[in-house]
Amino acid sequence: MKVLRTPDERFANLPDWPFEPHYKEVTDADGTKLRIAYVDEGPRDGAVVLLMHGEPSWSFLYRKIIAQLVAKGRRVLAPDLIGFGRSDKLGARADYTYERHVSWMSDWFKQVGANNVTLFCQDWGGLIGLRLVAAFPERFAAVIAGNTGLPTGHGMTDGFKNWLEFSQNVPEFPTGGIISGGTSRKLSDAERAAYDAPYPDETYKEGARQFPLLVPVTPEHGSVEENRAAWKVLETFNKPFITAFSDSDAVTKGGERVFKDRVPGAKDQTHVILPGGHFLQEDSPDQIAVLIDATVSKVSA
Repeated sequence: MKVLRTPDERFANLPDWPFEPHYKEVTDADGTKLRIAYVDEGPRDGAVVLLMHGEPSWSFLYRKIIAQLVAKGRRVLAPDLIGFGRSDKLGARADYTYERHVSWMSDWFKQVGANNVTLFCQDWGGLIGLRLVAAFPERFAAVIAGNTGLPTGHGMTDGFKNWLEFSQNVPEFPTGGIISGGTSRKLSDAERAAYDAPYPDETYKEGARQFPLLVPVTPEHGSVEENRAAWKVLETFNKPFITAFSDSDAVTKGGERVFKDRVPGAKDQTHVILPGGHFLQEDSPDQIAVLIDATVSKVSA
């Protein structure tokens, strides 16, 4: 694999981002060493919250939520997926696969060694994060899923189809513009620039380009069987499972229903619909922080 690493200076002076990076090295099946960057803030003995981002964002998406949870005494972990943020990027699109992403993050999660974890996941943060829950159910205390899914080849929304076509055909992948277009509020120039920061040029964006093609929306896609196996575990997961989708996301609209119907832990929970677009962390950070903190308090009682 050809590995690219974004220069540190690209991340200088980002708005509302005082967090120092931490790093773990994972090893791909082919022997390639890859560096995963992550935020690790709050007291070491605090209840652990895992925040997982999706496409084409990075942990900067959670900046306001991190600060509020740390102020409540929570320990917050927020990794950057390979191909995003400060984590290493691959130069060839074919080197990115769904199963490799799951393997890399599983390796990272095992190294971090956290238990009694409350997960908040959105977009690909759910496609990968929920696979972690299925692989390590004993290490999770609760899950909050927003604007995400765990597809098994049963089609796509019109919103996702439009996104797929755009992502594969746009000449220059406008990361900051994509995030801004997926929020209800207007992002500042500095915020949009922070989402562009991981990518000095288009060669760093192969992971962002490839992700839409990896979503298993047809029976012929890879990872359909692996996701079906994960669903079998989720269908026995009786710890709190809360959906927190937004009211203005065409890509995942209605996606909360499958979790409510199939995950035992979703029964008798207070599910919410939050104001915002696809990137609801930008539109409803205060509500999300309150929801996560209340969930942590409940499972820690």
